[in-house]
Amino acid sequence: MLDTRSSAGGQRPGRAKWGRSGGGRARWGRARWGRAARINSGVAAIAAAVLAIALLPSPTTGGASTRTAVGNASTSTAVGGATSAGTAARATPAHPGRSLSKDVIANLFEWNWRSVTTECTHVLGPNGYGAVQVAPPQDSVKRTALGNGSNTVLHPWWEVYQPVDYQLNSRMGNEAQFKSMVATCRKAGVQVIVDAVINHMTGQGNVSYGGVSYTKYNYAGLYSPADFHSSPADCPVPPTAGNGDQNGSIADFNSYTQVFNCELVGLSDLRTSSNKVRDTLAAYLNKLLGYGVSGFRVDAAKHIGQTDLDAIESRLHRTVDGTRPYLALEVGTGSPGRISPFAFQAQGSLLGFDFASQIQSAFRSYTSAPGGNIGDLKVFGEQSGLLPSNRSLAFVENHDTERNNSTLNYKSDANTVATEFMLAYGYGRPAVYSSFAWTTTDDGPPSDANGMVTDTDCTNGWVCVDRFTGVADLVGWHNYAGSAEVANWWDDGNNLAAFSRGDRAWIAINNETAARTVTVETGLPAGRYCDVIHGARQGHACSGPVVTVGSHGRATVTVPAKDSVAIYALSRI
Repeated sequence: MLDTRSSAGGQRPGRAKWGRSGGGRARWGRARWGRAARINSGVAAIAAAVLAIALLPSPTTGGASTRTAVGNASTSTAVGGATSAGTAARATPAHPGRSLSKDVIANLFEWNWRSVTTECTHVLGPNGYGAVQVAPPQDSVKRTALGNGSNTVLHPWWEVYQPVDYQLNSRMGNEAQFKSMVATCRKAGVQVIVDAVINHMTGQGNVSYGGVSYTKYNYAGLYSPADFHSSPADCPVPPTAGNGDQNGSIADFNSYTQVFNCELVGLSDLRTSSNKVRDTLAAYLNKLLGYGVSGFRVDAAKHIGQTDLDAIESRLHRTVDGTRPYLALEVGTGSPGRISPFAFQAQGSLLGFDFASQIQSAFRSYTSAPGGNIGDLKVFGEQSGLLPSNRSLAFVENHDTERNNSTLNYKSDANTVATEFMLAYGYGRPAVYSSFAWTTTDDGPPSDANGMVTDTDCTNGWVCVDRFTGVADLVGWHNYAGSAEVANWWDDGNNLAAFSRGDRAWIAINNETAARTVTVETGLPAGRYCDVIHGARQGHACSGPVVTVGSHGRATVTVPAKDSVAIYALSRI
């Protein structure tokens, strides 16, 4: 949970989330479709315009597109000259088997376990994704009435961030479905990273999705009031009178004591300095590791603190592959000293809030005020003040930031090209965010009358950025680029930029509102290359535009508006 300070009712975990988009192509396995129309307003428009496919049925196309489907006549500006004939079927997804690196995460926020299972098999594995991040799997509060956090949404997205029990009975499915999902994803070559909520329990309610009864400081078989921080012994902030609370909520997010010992937006704060609490939390995480989970996104890690995180981590088993679990800690920016992200590097990787913020600043429409300028990204990464690359889980948006306007989101027409930049640049470990469309900040995922999340349908209510071809194909591009350095940078001083990754791969990104034609150095050997943003190599042909690189490594390329062109060694025809 992000420490947002304006959560309604003081009971809502400070997480928000949005889908992605602004236009991108969806894809199922090896078939591909055109880029979806820009989404500028409303969930209804999003559901109608985002071009994607249903998760379970056979792939179909629909909606407006600024990029044509493979196999149709091209209506986009020609890229680098000739366009080879192609068919709708793809010869290879993205050459994942020949990757030099395989670290991209697909963050399938609050997808149910059946849908994650299918996505791993048909999309993530074939396209070279290395891992999938899934929602908190533990039992959680099930709201029975409006109010106390949301007056309009009965089952908001943040229910799953209020744990009740560590049994795996959640909105996403039961324990058997979870275990099956993990096993199937691993079989597809995709690791599973679980969102672990271990800082707190609930702030409201008395019944869970698993049917467990509880009160705020009493959880049968788990915790009693002594297992939670209290005021004034631990927290200097007194509890709100009349609520029956034993602890106050954080009032000063720059106070070390308050951040660690007071309640985050009214959620009962676990006494993680207690060996009993540490053992209980580690037992839950070790159960997940035993099922084949490879790591954790640690929710609200900032509020647990370094000492307690170290103690919990020391109790964790190795993964079934014999490695230490991957840990990505949620530590928001803005606080000083030992509660800043830089102070948690010894405990694990950090969520790249700083990365997402700088990306938003660069990619915001240059017609708005203040305007963006992707040419500024010539100086980026650690050089621009970000966390060390090997300690950052980079993202363009997540479920917190999409709703609080601190980053881009799927409603921005720059969201897809920004995601493509993230995959291409090579900073951090990239996480591609796929979620659901929303109107209000409390909206939860599509669900049935009981709050159970229904199967993902990328044509209706869900925004499946992991399938957009401009994104999915760049996963293979990213994997092949590996650790090659950014080189041959070129920009127009505004919103068109191009660069290579050594001599392995090259991309041009146009964040402007009109197509641009440029002649630039690609760093690649002479030859004809298939543009993997708009097509796929099929033997010695390409289903989309072809870029011709001359004898000196230069190419003349036309990049459509709000779009990219990308080539690499394995797309040579």
